[in-house]
Amino acid sequence: MTRTATTRPVPLRLRGGLALVLVLVGLALTAALPVAAHEYWLAPSRYLRSPNRPIELSALAGTGFRGERKPFAPAHCERLSVHATRTLDLTPVAREGGYTWARFAPSDSGGAMFAFESDFTPITLPAATFDAYLATEGLAGPRTARAKDPRLAASPGRERFRRCAKAWVSGNDATRATTPVGLPLEIVPGTPPGQDEQLKLRVLWQGQPLAGAMVRVWHTAAAKDESPTDPESRDSLGVAWQQRTDAQGAVTLPTQQAGEWLVSTVHMVPSSNTAIADWESTWASLTFQRRRAVTR
Repeated sequence: MTRTATTRPVPLRLRGGLALVLVLVGLALTAALPVAAHEYWLAPSRYLRSPNRPIELSALAGTGFRGERKPFAPAHCERLSVHATRTLDLTPVAREGGYTWARFAPSDSGGAMFAFESDFTPITLPAATFDAYLATEGLAGPRTARAKDPRLAASPGRERFRRCAKAWVSGNDATRATTPVGLPLEIVPGTPPGQDEQLKLRVLWQGQPLAGAMVRVWHTAAAKDESPTDPESRDSLGVAWQQRTDAQGAVTLPTQQAGEWLVSTVHMVPSSNTAIADWESTWASLTFQRRRAVTR
């Protein structure tokens, strides 16, 4: 599969440089299976900027913005990077162990975009379960193709899936938020997320606008100190908003409420390796936070 050309991240060095980063990498699977609409997202310990104060990054999978922390497997990682004053490739310093993927201390107040891409993981679902999953996620193309093909209609869903997740730590350099990082499926903000009461997004597939993609949004309040609440203990929430992208791959979502936001979409195409799967899906997410209004 052809990927959009991107600037190669600068390998990270632990001594000196623009930021302090320590990466802890575990041994288990990187991603939860896409059953029952399991979402997958990057979860910084803090979304609001604070120069030189470390941020811990982890990843979660779950439903309704309630998730379970997932360890990170180097063998399944295509990229793990942070885009700040420079783009830093975190994988060369990755070492095994733990559920904290990275500790990153911003060197300025410009903001930082974390990005992760996994490789493909195969899964087979019963026919009825797979068809229900396609309906839930708004994947009309694959659903129609299965219905029209007698061989596929009654067959289990043979799929392989991957994850493309981003998280924005707020800052005043808009280009760090709005510049695509080159993920196969990517949610790209038009302005820094959490800055305004509305956020226009583009969904890009292989670098090009993806029309008709179902975009789903979840929202949860932050703690009193503006830190994210514990995603493993908070209640599951319903979808706060959803809409398909227009012809330019864009949607505008309402973000008036303060707190943590999760934006997600999925795209499925016929598999490039039919010996393993009939379909391959790519799941993209973006997390960010909107600060509470200051009262005077």
